Amino acid sequence: MSDKALTTRAADFSAWYNELVLRAELADYSPVRGCMVIRPNGYGIWERMQRALDGMFKETGHRNAYFPLFIPESFLHKEAEHVEGFAPEAAVVTHGGGKKLEEPLVVRPTSETIIYSMFAKWVQSYRDLPILMNQWANVVRWEMRTRLFLRTLEFLWQEGHTAHATHDEAEAEARQMLGVYRTFMEEYMAMPVVTGLKTQAEKFAGALRTYSCEAMMQDNKALQAGTSHNLGQNFAKAFDLTFQSEAGSIEHAWNTSWGTSTRMIGGLVMTHGDDIGLRIPPKLAPVEVVIVPIWKSDEERSRLLEAAQRLKTELTGWGGRGEDRIRVHVDAREGIKPGAKYYEWELQGIPLRIELGPRDLANNACMTARRDTRTKASLPMDGLPATVAGLLDGMQRDMLTAARERREAHSVREPLSYDRFRELMEGEGAFVYAGWNGDPAVEARVKEETKATIRCIPEPEFRTPNGPTTCMVTGEPAQHQVVWARAY
Repeated sequence: MSDKALTTRAADFSAWYNELVLRAELADYSPVRGCMVIRPNGYGIWERMQRALDGMFKETGHRNAYFPLFIPESFLHKEAEHVEGFAPEAAVVTHGGGKKLEEPLVVRPTSETIIYSMFAKWVQSYRDLPILMNQWANVVRWEMRTRLFLRTLEFLWQEGHTAHATHDEAEAEARQMLGVYRTFMEEYMAMPVVTGLKTQAEKFAGALRTYSCEAMMQDNKALQAGTSHNLGQNFAKAFDLTFQSEAGSIEHAWNTSWGTSTRMIGGLVMTHGDDIGLRIPPKLAPVEVVIVPIWKSDEERSRLLEAAQRLKTELTGWGGRGEDRIRVHVDAREGIKPGAKYYEWELQGIPLRIELGPRDLANNACMTARRDTRTKASLPMDGLPATVAGLLDGMQRDMLTAARERREAHSVREPLSYDRFRELMEGEGAFVYAGWNGDPAVEARVKEETKATIRCIPEPEFRTPNGPTTCMVTGEPAQHQVVWARAY
């Protein structure tokens, strides 16, 4: 691991991000262009994300299943808008077993088509509804410009798929899952999001409407961190997903799909990282506490390693958090100075460091260092597990507060001219809350001229009170208040 300082965020945010992902050993470039290897540090964060989300999905009645990686090419053509949206990104298998296939197979870019073809086999009556399923899987989208975690040819995700008897049930499901994502992102990732409705130009290909979670990164760009779609009956009609209603009529089902992916790890890096390295919210840290014993002689080494292991046992055995035990690692490596160890653990973003030296042991105390604020404090050993748990909980809350305050400090809510908006987008960036006349041509013009897009039509709680009444671009009456930003 290089000891050269990271490029600073202010000097080059993109270079800082790439260096940090590599040097914190989250991921590495694969021999396959555009693909990545997720290393144990990164995969450990993904496992924590999976565990939290999977529990939330099951609490809302969803069950996990698995569907094939390969999809008959003809399936994508059954829903015209869907194939138009995904055809440019599709990877297609034309040969297998040394022979040309009778029908090419698309490597899964998303699974609506194959899942709803199966739902059509399983559903006969209203009694078979709703179907509430999720799958954890990999998908392939043939991206031209890739970046670790944020946009790669192959990535890991979850995709939920449901079928309902009515539009209102599907709409309630899509909104519920948007709320699940928001709760996860704020309570686990400490990453505040703006939720709202996507415009027709930005919605998922084949959906009736799309809702999204939009987070602000430290370069003031938006990251679409999760989406939830009310698919209407488009896929049900394409795959003959019908059911007999309670009244006896034959009806098409209403579907939803919703997903989030390993790009959230990139979002975590860009929301919380600093010029020293990662800062991982405690709830998602594979290791929450690293204990670094400090010795000078063999006799001290033996005593301090024993004390460090004893402290680890005490911390991990504490049951004050129920089944979610404090996750602890003891750095017992020899031949590495304590300062080098501190540097490494700070780079990797471990939330809390405990330093244990002979003097600490004599005083029945230890020195703690918080990764988020880098503040240090000497704490007594007595009652330390509860104290450490309290520190970690406080860090989790403080990181969310800091990220939310930063977002609001870089959000523009007062009326501004289109010229000023263009300057902002070309410069420091922002979340700009502005009026829009609802014309897709205006939306397309702004995107072409500034690379900014409408991130969402925000839900009421995020809107500016007594907000803009005129369109920022044309001066015409505004149909919507929207959030503009450049995005990843």
